Amino acid sequence: MNTKSKKGFTLVEIMIVVVIIGLLAAMAIPAFQKVREQSREKAITNNLRQIASAGQQYILEEGVTQATYAQLEGDYFNEISAVADETYTAITVLENGGTISAGTTGGMTVVFTY
Repeated sequence: MNTKSKKGFTLVEIMIVVVIIGLLAAMAIPAFQKVREQSREKAITNNLRQIASAGQQYILEEGVTQATYAQLEGDYFNEISAVADETYTAITVLENGGTISAGTTGGMTVVFTY
C-alpha cells in the first residue's frame, strides 16, 4: 500500500498566483499614487487658504494694503510645515484679493484665489 501523500501546490499553480498578484499590484500602485498626489494638493490648498485668511485679518487689523508671510507667521498662524517640499515664505497677501501659489520641488504648483 502506498502511503505517500500528494499534498501541496505545483509550480504552475504558484506561478499563476504570482502573476495575478503582479497584475493587481500593477493596477493598484498608479491609483495609490494619484490619490496621494491629490491629497498633497488639497493639503497645500488648505495651507494657502489659511495664509490668505490670516493675511486678510492682518490687513484689517493693521490698516495696510498687503501682508507678507513673515509678518503673519507666529502671530496669525504657527509655522506651516511643507507637505511636498513646497515653500510659502515668498507669499504676499493683497488687500483687494488675488491669487497666491506654492510650488513644489516635484514641479507641482498649487494656486489659491482669495
